[in-house]
Amino acid sequence: MNRPFEGKNILVTGGTGSIGSEIVRQVLKQNPNNLRILSRDDTKQHKLQMELGSQSETLYSQGPLRFLIGDIRERNRLKKAMENIDIVFHAAALKHVHLSEYNPFEAVKTNIIGTQNVVDAALDAGVEKVIVISTDKAANPLGVMGATKLVSEKLVSCAFYHKGAKKTKFAAVRFGNVMGSRGSVIDLFKNQITCGQAVTITSDKMTRFMMSIPQAVNLVLEATDEMCGSEVFILKMPTLKIKDLAEVIIKETCTKLNKNPAEVKIEHIGNRVGEKTHEILLTEDEAKMALDIGNKFVILPHENTYYSRLKNNSYANSKPLNKESYSSKDNLLTKEQIKELLQKENLI
Repeated sequence: MNRPFEGKNILVTGGTGSIGSEIVRQVLKQNPNNLRILSRDDTKQHKLQMELGSQSETLYSQGPLRFLIGDIRERNRLKKAMENIDIVFHAAALKHVHLSEYNPFEAVKTNIIGTQNVVDAALDAGVEKVIVISTDKAANPLGVMGATKLVSEKLVSCAFYHKGAKKTKFAAVRFGNVMGSRGSVIDLFKNQITCGQAVTITSDKMTRFMMSIPQAVNLVLEATDEMCGSEVFILKMPTLKIKDLAEVIIKETCTKLNKNPAEVKIEHIGNRVGEKTHEILLTEDEAKMALDIGNKFVILPHENTYYSRLKNNSYANSKPLNKESYSSKDNLLTKEQIKELLQKENLI
């Protein structure tokens, strides 16, 4: 990849989260002119500022990083944050399935209204590109979180229809579970083992997409460079059984703790509200409008005018997708492959 972010002014919403903070780290390597980090949590902002050190702008020093406390629910704060911005990475969201089920109105306010605020502020500011971080939960959603993320995808894909002559391009990137992110099941399993508790899984059949934080963010940056506008990018990633993942973590963690793996029980707690047994990243209907572009799929929008814009795009000559859907129950990793993946990412 070339250096598309060099000299650019960039805003990352949710910039202190697992994905947002890694976007910050990787974009910084390309020497942006200005990189603004917007989030609600001042403690996480302070922690990231201490990590990045002299690159941060403070009352006493200058640097490309600027930390902004604010909420995407507040349109005026977004409007101010986007002044002179070229590219927006929209990573702020409520992402936990069970919490969104019990707090649905809050999920709507953040994931839908917040995204609409991002779209409006970007258009008003004349931003070049906006890319929204989405999830496999948005494909045929079962719960509130997935439904709100699907609407957020539609908001950015359909922004083309009401932006008029403005130059802003919008797209979304959809991926599954990210290993090592906050609230990751991997950390849950390791903590349960360390505390002498049973490892809790929903069912023996449950499968999930998995990839590392750096892998996910690198593909997000690629998609931002490649986008024409109105697409949804589907990032390819490994799939595994949660039971197999739990058994690998039990064995490896117990070895480090000098514990007997046989003493660690696996407890089945059943699917939580809004949770699927198998996730999909690409539905059957979406597959009909998708292209395979190597390490990603891209879902094309409906409008005919889009195809003329594809002529100058890096994936214009890609072939239609030869796949009915993209499900986590297909092409599962073996336990040995899961072990190798976790070791590669220093997670066990």
